[in-house]
Amino acid sequence: MSRAAIRYAKAILDIAQTSGKAEAVNNDMKSIVAAVSENAELKDFLASPVIKMDVKKSAVSEIFSNVQAETNSLFQLLLENKRFEILESIAVEYNKLYDQSNGVEVAKVTTAFPITPELQSKVLAKIAEFSNKKITIENIVDPAIIGGFILRVGDKQYNASVASKLSELKREFAN
Repeated sequence: MSRAAIRYAKAILDIAQTSGKAEAVNNDMKSIVAAVSENAELKDFLASPVIKMDVKKSAVSEIFSNVQAETNSLFQLLLENKRFEILESIAVEYNKLYDQSNGVEVAKVTTAFPITPELQSKVLAKIAEFSNKKITIENIVDPAIIGGFILRVGDKQYNASVASKLSELKREFAN
């Protein structure tokens, strides 16, 4: 994460909080992150030094036509400063700062398969035992863990994966 992206994100968050639209701008930023991360062509387009900045601005304004005025002002600022390549980083950082300012913590749950709503509610109940913050769950699917799950909240980690249990058994048998 570049320091410039962090500065832009902080500035946009301040503006959005002042205007009372921080949540709406957060939703804009989530859609920007999703669009850029899922579309390699868009990512390359924004990073390309060959494409003129005004073309990038008009394309981004067209793609994200229903965003808040504060988000549009970010697009204008990126045009003026020739920094469209950091748009995704700004959006990611904005989401983090927004969550921090609202007492929301992200719990990363790694499973071998997509998490079910039933398992998600169990995980949320377990997290509530040791965290008083609002929690959102980010599911990472990694078939290499075979089964079970790995839970990360802040700097705490709980590994209940089958792969880690097998690794423990292997170490015990080796000794």
